[in-house]
Amino acid sequence: VQLIEEPMAAAIGAGLPIAEPIATVVVDIGGGTSEVAVISLGGIVVSRSLRLGGYDFDEAVASYIRRHHRLAVGETTSEAVKLEVGGVAPDESDAVTTVRGRDPASGLPREAEVTAAEMREAMEPLANEIVDAVRDALENTPPELSADLTRRGIMLAGGGALLRGFAERLQTETQVPVALADDPLSCVVLGAGHALEEIDVLERTAL
Repeated sequence: VQLIEEPMAAAIGAGLPIAEPIATVVVDIGGGTSEVAVISLGGIVVSRSLRLGGYDFDEAVASYIRRHHRLAVGETTSEAVKLEVGGVAPDESDAVTTVRGRDPASGLPREAEVTAAEMREAMEPLANEIVDAVRDALENTPPELSADLTRRGIMLAGGGALLRGFAERLQTETQVPVALADDPLSCVVLGAGHALEEIDVLERTAL
């Protein structure tokens, strides 16, 4: 068994030149965790890991609907609402969706309308936390590699990277160009598969 860090797998899956003597930044927002890594010469120079991801955004949506609309909804519904009208600033969409759930007081099914603005409010604290982790990683990157970051930018991976407005938010907050991986949902597993083909290289970098 050979372990590989999730951001490293994401970088390989996205086709980034991880073995070169230049810095690459990967931000991988998965289901349960978010990982930030500065990669150079086939190794991770700086990394930050947060125990929050897509599931936490779903929970934030469900909690908001429960508090503000007095409606209990399940995980499937909260994820659907997130995908339909969810986003973070600077996204300014004004979409509205109808949510069906159970009224905790009466126990009966009921509907409520939820707006994109409400979802931005619900997810703002989590988005802030991820952005802060990215900024912290960038601030702790060695000066000789920092110059590469402004040129090569940040690569976003993971399902959470698809959240409306997130790439723009990250670029504004860090002043570093941000690009979305070609296949954000699959690049970690694709990278792990590619790494198996070069297991000897992986073993050397792990030493």
